[in-house]
Amino acid sequence: MLIKLNDRAVKDVTQFGSISSLGSLTHISTATASSSASIEFTSGIDSTYKEYVFYFVNIHTSATANFTFNGSTDSGSNYNTTKTTTHFTPGHNEADSSTYLDYDTGKDLAQSTSFQSLGYGITTGNDESLSGYMHLFNPSSTTFVKHFIASVQYYDSNFSQNSFVAGYMNTTSAVDAIKFQMSSGNIDSGEILLFGVN
Repeated sequence: MLIKLNDRAVKDVTQFGSISSLGSLTHISTATASSSASIEFTSGIDSTYKEYVFYFVNIHTSATANFTFNGSTDSGSNYNTTKTTTHFTPGHNEADSSTYLDYDTGKDLAQSTSFQSLGYGITTGNDESLSGYMHLFNPSSTTFVKHFIASVQYYDSNFSQNSFVAGYMNTTSAVDAIKFQMSSGNIDSGEILLFGVN
């Protein structure tokens, strides 16, 4: 795809040339948590789309915990896909007295079937929650591993924290279900929306 700018500098753009083939999002389903032990998507993830996007909206936890996910190759009977992942988190507090950029190898997975954390140490304050997204690429492939990227933003104990996670499910079987849960306690409230990308 080529986008032609009809002006000399991006900052001065007043008109774009033709834009085509940008694709579109198709809403598949929405799950709403209410003191839910987990949220599972056991349908809608198939060969219809080459990319799926999960949107997390105001995920609130009942206990201080990590927000996690895992994949299934047997329609949700087992959530134990082998994963290799990487993760980093920047943070900044409200008092403007502390910042960090953290790469913690303990948050990565290396050929592990454990649930992958997307957000870490999320606390239970009434005004604290997590929002973000995860892209899952070509989960129905029976040739390639299943890549994913995720970014979540959460307010936690007066800190703005943004976790970036990426990796792959090391299976050539089709991944046909995804499960989200807290590492402890329930998903007290919030929504997860599933879209397919045309």
